[in-house]
Amino acid sequence: MILSCGEALIDMLPRTATSGEACFAPYAGGAVFNTAIALGRLGTPSAFFSGVSTDMLGEILAETLTASQVDIQFLARSNRPTTVAFVKLVEGQATYAFYDEATAGRMLALDQLPTLPDSVSTLFFGGISLVNDPAASTYEALQARESASRVTMIDPNIRPGFIAGQEDSYRARIERMIARADIVKLSDEDLHWLMGAGDLTALARQIIAKGPKLVFITEGASGARAVTATKDRFVAATRVTVADTVGAGDTFNAGALAALHSAGALSKAALATLSDATLDAALSLGTRAAAITVSRAGANPPWAHEL
Repeated sequence: MILSCGEALIDMLPRTATSGEACFAPYAGGAVFNTAIALGRLGTPSAFFSGVSTDMLGEILAETLTASQVDIQFLARSNRPTTVAFVKLVEGQATYAFYDEATAGRMLALDQLPTLPDSVSTLFFGGISLVNDPAASTYEALQARESASRVTMIDPNIRPGFIAGQEDSYRARIERMIARADIVKLSDEDLHWLMGAGDLTALARQIIAKGPKLVFITEGASGARAVTATKDRFVAATRVTVADTVGAGDTFNAGALAALHSAGALSKAALATLSDATLDAALSLGTRAAAITVSRAGANPPWAHEL
C-alpha cells in the first residue's frame, strides 16, 4: 500500500453561473490528496494521512477519498476548519490564494502520527504541507521515522509565493527530506529553483548524490525524464487539448508510483537496480495519466479503464 501524506483542502475554482455571473465552485483537492485519489483510481492500493476537519468541507474530503478507493483509516480528524484555496486560471495556468490559519491540516501535530502496518510499503510526501509548522515538521518527522525501513518519495511542488518570508527554513527542510528519500520528483522549474541553472540531467544527478536512487523531472508539454546514477530516460508528453493544469504533476506522481508498484520495484533493493523498461513504463503511465487530467477542468485524475 502507498500512503500519501500531506495536504487536503477545498479548491474554489472559477466558474460562470447560469446567470452569467462569475463565481467559485468547491472541489476537493490538494497536491498530495490528488496523488492519493489518482493512485486509488488507477487500482493501486492507496491510503491517505492528513489532518482533516470534521466540518462539512472535511466530510467532502473524506467522502471523495472513499469514492476513489482510498483507505481513510489514517486520517487525523479534528474540529478545526478546513483549508480553502481560491484558484485563478490564466490561459490554463493556476495561481492560488490560500486560507490556512489554524486549520485541521495546518495544525497537525506529532501526537497525531499513525502507527503503520507492514502493508504500507511506500510513503509519499510533498506540496504545501511541507511549508508551515506544525504540520511541516510533523510530516518531516514521519518521513524520518519511516525512511530507514520503507520507501519514501517527495515532490516539493514548490510555490515561491507561498513560502515568502520563510525560504531558508523551507529550503533546509526540503534538503533534509530529499537526502532521506528514495525517489524525488521535481518539475524543471522546481529543479532550477532548488539547484540553480544548468542541464536537467546534470542537476538531477546532483540530487542523486544527496541520497535518492531515482529522480523524475517533468518538463511541461515536452514530457518527463527519469534519472538514476547510470540512466537517463525520457518520454514525450501525450498531446491533448489543455483545459487547465490543475493536478497534472500530482497525477504524474500517481502514474509513476503505480507503474513501479506493478513492476514490484517499490523496495529499496529494486530501486537500486531499475531497468530501462521499468523506468519507461513509469514515465509512460505518469505522462498518459497526467494528459487526461489536464484535458478536463480541475484535478480529476483518470480511472484505470480510461487509459
